[in-house]
Parts: sequence; structure tokens; C-alpha cells
Amino acid sequence: MLKSLFTTLLILPFFVSAEKVTISYYKCVSDRGTIFSQHPCGNNGTVHTLTHSNPEAKIPPENHFKTLNNLEKQQIVRNLKREICAKRQKSAILSRDRDRESREQQARLNRVMDDRKKQQTIQDVKKQLKSINKQYLKDIKDIDKQIVRLEKQLARYQ
Repeated sequence: MLKSLFTTLLILPFFVSAEKVTISYYKCVSDRGTIFSQHPCGNNGTVHTLTHSNPEAKIPPENHFKTLNNLEKQQIVRNLKREICAKRQKSAILSRDRDRESREQQARLNRVMDDRKKQQTIQDVKKQLKSINKQYLKDIKDIDKQIVRLEKQLARYQ
């Protein structure tokens, strides 16, 4: 009895195994983004194959390519939003760093020193503050350009 039950359990998966469903599609990457299609789309298109072996799964009548394109679009939008947020954080960090460095330079002026040394320190502090602000403005300008570029890309996908 036990032996026949064991044999039945061993053979059962072979009879239950379902037919595998295979779907091929093309993935084309261009400067405008990634497109999934059922037809080849240019020289840079690559063929991908999906295989599914769930016995209850049926192939839906609609094309999967629209679903794949929508998923790709959602992923791009999510990544762009995250990158914009990261750039804004970087901008805030640069602002805090500039403020900290400015306070450190101005703290040098509060020390007790003779007049000649104080004049030299004032000139040095002015030069350092000018350098700090110049570097900050350059970095912020670069980040703002990147944010504008990312927002344009995001607007194109939404």
C-alpha cells in the first residue's frame, strides 16, 4: 500500500506538468527611450523570450507589448523623479556646506589680534568668502541645469 502511494506521488508530477508557453518580443533602445514590439525595430533591436509554465495561465488575446511599454515608461518616470529629488538634496547640502564655511571664515574675524594682523585677516576672509561663493554658484548652476534637463525628460513621459 505504502509502496503504491509512493509510486503514485512520484509519477503524478509527470502527468500534471503543463505545456510551456513561450512569447518572443523585440526590445529597441533609442535616444527617445526603450520600446517593446512584436516586430523588429531597427538595427539595435534585440530579441527576448519569455517562457511561462503555469498550467492555469492562459495567453491573453491582447499584445503584451503595450504592457511592457507602459511598465518601461513607469520605471523611467519613477527613476527621473528620484534623480530630481537627489539633485535637490545635493543642492541643499551644497547650501549648508557654503553656510558652514562662511561661518568658519567669519569666526576668524572675532579673534583678538593687533590692527595689522586684523587687516590681513579681513582681506584673507574676503578672498575666501568670494572663492566659496564663486564655487557654490558654479555648482548650483550645474545642478539647476541638470534638474531642468531631468524635468524636461519627465514632462515628455507624462
